[in-house]
Amino acid sequence: MKYQIMRVICMFDLPMDTSKEKRQYRIFRKELVRNGFEMLQYSVYYRTVPNRSAGKKYISNLKDFLPEHGEVRLFNITDKQFDDTVLLVGSKSHQEKIVGAKELVII
Repeated sequence: MKYQIMRVICMFDLPMDTSKEKRQYRIFRKELVRNGFEMLQYSVYYRTVPNRSAGKKYISNLKDFLPEHGEVRLFNITDKQFDDTVLLVGSKSHQEKIVGAKELVII
C-alpha cells in the first residue's frame, strides 16, 4: 500500500436559528474535534491522515452526527497541495507554524 499523507478538509455552513439547530451545530463541532480535526478558519476544519483510505474512516464517523439542515462538505487533498495554499490576509496559526511540512513533530 502506498502511503501519501493527506488532509481531510471539512467545510460547513449550518443554520443556528432555533435551539435545536444550535444543539446540532454544537454536537457536530464537538465530534469534529473528538475525531482529531483542527480549526483552520471558522467553519473550516482539517485532519491529517496517512492515506486516502484512512480518511474514509473519519468521513464515515462524521456521517453519524450530520445535522438535519445546512451544508457540510468534505474533501481530501495531498499534504503537498495543502502546503501550496496561499494565505492572502491574516497569518498562519501557531499549530501550522510548528508542524509545517514536517512528518514527525516531537513535543
